[in-house]
Amino acid sequence: MIEYGFFRNALAGIVIISIAAAIIGTYIVTRRLVSIAGGVTHACFGGLGLGYFLGINPVMMAGAVAVASSLGVEWMSRRHSVRQDSAVAVVWALGMAIGVLFVFLTPGYVPELNTFLFGNILTIGRDDLWAFGIYTVALVTFYTVFFPVVTACAFDADFARVRRLPVTAVTTVMSVFIAVGIVLTIRLVGVMLLMSMISLPQMVAETFTSRMRPMVLSATAVSVACCTGGLMLATLIDVPCSALIVLTQVAAYAMSRVVAAGVKTIKRHRRALEQE
Repeated sequence: MIEYGFFRNALAGIVIISIAAAIIGTYIVTRRLVSIAGGVTHACFGGLGLGYFLGINPVMMAGAVAVASSLGVEWMSRRHSVRQDSAVAVVWALGMAIGVLFVFLTPGYVPELNTFLFGNILTIGRDDLWAFGIYTVALVTFYTVFFPVVTACAFDADFARVRRLPVTAVTTVMSVFIAVGIVLTIRLVGVMLLMSMISLPQMVAETFTSRMRPMVLSATAVSVACCTGGLMLATLIDVPCSALIVLTQVAAYAMSRVVAAGVKTIKRHRRALEQE
């Protein structure tokens, strides 16, 4: 399969997406914002429907809606004392309702909606690779330069505000990165795989460490290994790539829990023997 250009593009694309998703996902998981990713993802359907109805590029419109939704959730929870999960529910429902309404009003059939739901990794092209690459470089650069502030905001935003750190600016930029990342990847990996990529590798890493830097590195390694392994295996047995990658990540998480439980049991028995 390596001889085919489309497969090489898919392999390079899934590696780049895995790295970006691991970084973004670690921030999301540590801030307990997994639901916001789901909310923004579904809010994108509002932008897609509006784009099809107005004859505008639906991906660009979905990007604008995703950024507005992500920033709207932050603004509602910060300025109006609205619980973040409640704000996510509002954005989620509003985006889906707008999307369904405008898709219904659009003449003809909209063929690409299933692609946004389930994705198709094998359709990654050169332009997509450039977009992913530029986005990932910008994300890694920002994360590296502002790593201490991002870590403080992720684990304890109130403490960061007391220390007079630029919490609002950092959380706003990270919200934009989350929204842009969702828009860039949703058409190619779908909602199902996207939610898995920003949560399961981080859960595996969180099993063994609670420090930000090792968690990011571990999540990146797990994400790249599971995604490339799942893609290769899917081509061998001829099944959908996205579904098999999700199952691979679930298997990795289950294995990590078994290993962690085994290590904990061994340490407990060792302490008991030392006390005797």
